[in-house]
Amino acid sequence: MIKRLKDKRLFRQTASKSISHEILPALSYIYLISILLCPFKIIRSLPPVEFSPNLLVHIGAKFMFIAGMFISGGVTILFGLLDQVPDGPIFIAMCFLVRIIDALSFGAAITASSSILAKAFPNNVATVMGGLEVFTGLGLVIGPPLGGFLYQSFGYEVPFIFLGCIILLMIPLNIYILPSYESDAGEHSFWKLVTLPKVGLIAFVIISLSSCFGFLDPILSLFVLEKFNLPAGYVGLVFLGLALSYAISSPLFGLLSDKMPHLRKWLLVFGNLITAGCYMLLGPIPFLHIKSQLWLLVLILVINGISAGMSIIPTFPEILSCAYENGFEEGLSTLGLVSGLIGAMWSVGAFVGPMLGGFLYEKIGFEWAAAIQGLWTLISGLVMGLFYLLEHSRRRRSKSQNILGTEEERAALLPNEI
Repeated sequence: MIKRLKDKRLFRQTASKSISHEILPALSYIYLISILLCPFKIIRSLPPVEFSPNLLVHIGAKFMFIAGMFISGGVTILFGLLDQVPDGPIFIAMCFLVRIIDALSFGAAITASSSILAKAFPNNVATVMGGLEVFTGLGLVIGPPLGGFLYQSFGYEVPFIFLGCIILLMIPLNIYILPSYESDAGEHSFWKLVTLPKVGLIAFVIISLSSCFGFLDPILSLFVLEKFNLPAGYVGLVFLGLALSYAISSPLFGLLSDKMPHLRKWLLVFGNLITAGCYMLLGPIPFLHIKSQLWLLVLILVINGISAGMSIIPTFPEILSCAYENGFEEGLSTLGLVSGLIGAMWSVGAFVGPMLGGFLYEKIGFEWAAAIQGLWTLISGLVMGLFYLLEHSRRRRSKSQNILGTEEERAALLPNEI
């Protein structure tokens, strides 16, 4: 909710300060780059050059989460005071500084919170993650209207001071409720995790899904305004179907992933393929000769929200199970690696999506831009499906060879027994 509010209000504030249009995208990109780099610092060493002890293990996930919340709350309040900064280079420098600190604190809190939840509920990781996505969806829905109301009623400062104070007030509650977990530094590195073939492919899936979400935020609003001549206030309602369907479906897919783990891989694959189809129909793509209509666009966004939940929720347990299968120790060290990897890959997609989408939108229009964006998820879904089929075939062949070897040993022993 706070992220959505900051993005919208900061751009409005920079416009009022007569800041160059080239600076505005950079403020978003520096935030995403900082989040991308944050997990590498958190899950690896205290000195960035030495890839040794795990910072998450050293200071504890609980402390990292509380510290991230404290800094984020303070920075959110400072965000509301940016309008008091003089125009020019000082304002630009303060904007970048606040965005970087905000991103680092946010990355720390998210990485630590995911690790704590996975440690607390080891047998229900997907269910818990899916349940949390309900609140992510609610934040996306509530953030802009709540921020708009506070902004219109009380001015620029109040929305950020209000939300920053809420974060700070939650700190004592979390200090009391959250458990403290002890863990030793792991022997395995971040790069060993990334270079596992299955993990690498799932990382590409996360990037493709994140880039699709990033593509929609700035580009779809422009398309809806131009195509359907909707008032600006109604554009947010178009996104409502996407956010609500994602929030409602995520816990269901989380529960399904935990109860039937063998279905996780196919949820991931078909979720990507359905998402690809949705992006082909968003415009729709011209060669389909389907007329673009508002009801069709909203329906596609609702389906896209469901398919996104189908794809995103299984990623954490799939990476975690793959890590355990390849000798990673069970504990906060591995959980921190997995959480950091997912956060970093999501930031890569969120960085690439709007940038590539904006370029394609200017060059070839929304219809083709959305279709090309959908190719990401189509390719990732097909490659992931092919990998799972090959993995299944390899396991069956290995199992049949083991059975054959056992029967041969038994046959060799029978004459001796007789």
